[in-house]
Amino acid sequence: MGGTTGPGAPEPPPSGGTGAQRAGRTLTAEEDAEYQRLRRAAAVGHRRTRAAGASVLLVLALLLAPAAVVAAWAEATVDDRSRYVETVAPLASDPAIQQTVTERLTDEAVENVDVEAVTDELARTLREAGAPPRVVEGAEQLAGPLRSALRSVVERVVGEVVASDAFERAWEAANGEAHDALLRVLTGRDGGVVRAEGEDVQLDLGEVVDEVRDRLVDAGFEQAAAIPDSERTITLFHAEELSRAQNALRLLTVLGVWLPLVTLVLAALAVWAAPAHRLMLVIAALGTGVMMLVLLAVLAFARQRYLDSVPPAALPAEAAAEAFDTLVRFLRASALTLLVVSLITAAAAYLYGPGRLAHGVRSAVNRGAAAVGGALSRKGLRTGPTGRWLAGHRSLTTGVVIAAGAVTLMLWNYPTVGAVALVVGLVVLVLLALAVAASAAGGDEDTTEPAPGGSPS
Repeated sequence: MGGTTGPGAPEPPPSGGTGAQRAGRTLTAEEDAEYQRLRRAAAVGHRRTRAAGASVLLVLALLLAPAAVVAAWAEATVDDRSRYVETVAPLASDPAIQQTVTERLTDEAVENVDVEAVTDELARTLREAGAPPRVVEGAEQLAGPLRSALRSVVERVVGEVVASDAFERAWEAANGEAHDALLRVLTGRDGGVVRAEGEDVQLDLGEVVDEVRDRLVDAGFEQAAAIPDSERTITLFHAEELSRAQNALRLLTVLGVWLPLVTLVLAALAVWAAPAHRLMLVIAALGTGVMMLVLLAVLAFARQRYLDSVPPAALPAEAAAEAFDTLVRFLRASALTLLVVSLITAAAAYLYGPGRLAHGVRSAVNRGAAAVGGALSRKGLRTGPTGRWLAGHRSLTTGVVIAAGAVTLMLWNYPTVGAVALVVGLVVLVLLALAVAASAAGGDEDTTEPAPGGSPS
């Protein structure tokens, strides 16, 4: 097709020369060099801006990570009734807690039996019956031995109750209201089995007291019926800053759902905004692991502070330690689980990078998969078109499998380190199976043997 020429036709650009066509005119070599320099400077500035923005997002995500874990734990403990019961249930079978409860209930029972009144009544009866003064005096001196014998019997009966299923049932019955009780502690409302009294968090053992009193009466100790119906409580926690802790936990409970989500979004945005996505993913994962170590250290410090704040008269050190460890064990497990996930994520991101070790690991895995797939193909176990499709879409299938594993962990209720190991193991096995299947595609015809030294598709 012919072109138009004439005074009004545009002049064609030059086909050669050392300059470049910019904005309707040809740049000289010096101008083009300056233009390229400015472009490179602008690109560097853009990368620096992205890196700075990604760094800010990552710092925010890492600072929020420990609070997000604590918030999720608090929200689950408060809102999930079964989770709370599962948290406190082991306390009923802990020997240190059982011993403390036995001693407290024994003291309460013995103190409410007037042994002196019994011996005085016995001495008066003997005196009125004309007993010798020596016998009457001996009866008056029975208060000490009788109190010791009474305490021994009461402690045995109480110990049997505390170690029996009745105590566990009473404990579970008390924790049947655990959801409301914990809310009372957090909000400072009165009433309930577990409640806040000033700076103390107390557990009402009234049902256990009733059980012990009934058993003592059935065993022949009618005086045990004098044990009053008033409540019996054990101080679980004593904290001078309980009100501040209540406010903090209320805030964490409100943020329990949103704070983890915001933290995850900030970390994802940091990886997306960074110029080097894979490197930022490694940094984010390792940073999260470090923050989980910080959280575990804070828990250890808080444990020691708690043990130092509990008077031995209120709760023995061993029982206090068991109570703390039991109540925060799910929080500690969450931090450990996230630490393991972070390390696995960092390792996976590194192995997909250009490092010498990463390249060596990938090459070894590919050679192993190719060897197994080739052996299967030579034995007639070829995957055919499916294998060739897998070989041509390895990045897609790898991403789908890894995403499926990540979604599984996110949907898993309270994943543990064991659950993470299970999911990661399954992901690795599936990826290896897909690699072997891709290597076992074989030729277009069943009788075709792969060429020696040939690489898998």
